[in-house]
Amino acid sequence: MAQVDAPAHLANRARTAQPKRRLTARRRESLWFYLIISPWLVGLLLLLAGPMVYSIYLSFTDWNLFNAPEWIGLDNYVRLFTRDRNFGMALGNTFYYTLLYVPLNIVLSLGVAYLLNKRLPGMRFFRTVIYLPYVVPVVATTMVFRWVFAPTNGQLNSFLALIGITGPAWLLDPLWVKPALVLMSLWGMGSSVVFLLAGMQGIPSEMYEAASIDGASERQRFFNITLPMLSPVIFFNMIMSIISSLQTFTQVYILNADPNTPNNAINMIIPYLFDNAFRFNKMGYASAIAWVLFIIIFVFTLVVIRSSSMWVFYESEMKK
Repeated sequence: MAQVDAPAHLANRARTAQPKRRLTARRRESLWFYLIISPWLVGLLLLLAGPMVYSIYLSFTDWNLFNAPEWIGLDNYVRLFTRDRNFGMALGNTFYYTLLYVPLNIVLSLGVAYLLNKRLPGMRFFRTVIYLPYVVPVVATTMVFRWVFAPTNGQLNSFLALIGITGPAWLLDPLWVKPALVLMSLWGMGSSVVFLLAGMQGIPSEMYEAASIDGASERQRFFNITLPMLSPVIFFNMIMSIISSLQTFTQVYILNADPNTPNNAINMIIPYLFDNAFRFNKMGYASAIAWVLFIIIFVFTLVVIRSSSMWVFYESEMKK
């Protein structure tokens, strides 16, 4: 009897051993996975998540980098919205710049990408020229534009004088300094143009051919084919433009180094945060400003994402 049952017993042992081997292989694969991503994971915890959590605590304290943080509760946030006029000015300037820059960046980059998508001789050269300002360091671009926007011998006002227009003192006039900053930022719109151009070249030519056979004009093809097919790329550019404009720092910091620049007219949230943290050593107050900015960016981004269902078209929806 024992001889008859032996093969069955061995078969049962083989069946139970096989899942264990599979489980061991899965564990080995998991260990390799965590081992490979461990540098990124350690960096995330130590350099991003850890400081973010600690900054939440600091935002409720008074800390000058030299003494131990002193708990003050919501006083930093109350001061921001009730007693700090400079923060209100910086917040207003940031919103003004964002609301002016983002639509212009989307419209102009879309128009430039549409022109660069034409099949004309030398188009590769123009595509390179459009993208070059994006790779130029922001510091160098800002220094060049300080010369371009000079009120007397600046290149922009000299050009305007040729057509009979007296140009303003761009960087010295509180009314014109933010539009000048927007023009300076639009100079580097090459990244948005590249994304849109890639999206245009990915649109099937059959769609344009079918529309042409039906008698659609170029304008109709643009608004009924190009724009809907580009809406995911426009959505991405909008999100990135909003985030980058709300975090503008380098241009403002360099321009504010000039004593003639009207600081209150150009100062924004990130430079104001930098000054409080590293000039005035108010690290707790700067942490509160950082978290207010985080909430603002989150709300703006969430509004755009929630509204995307009304105007963003995905090709997969057509296939359904």
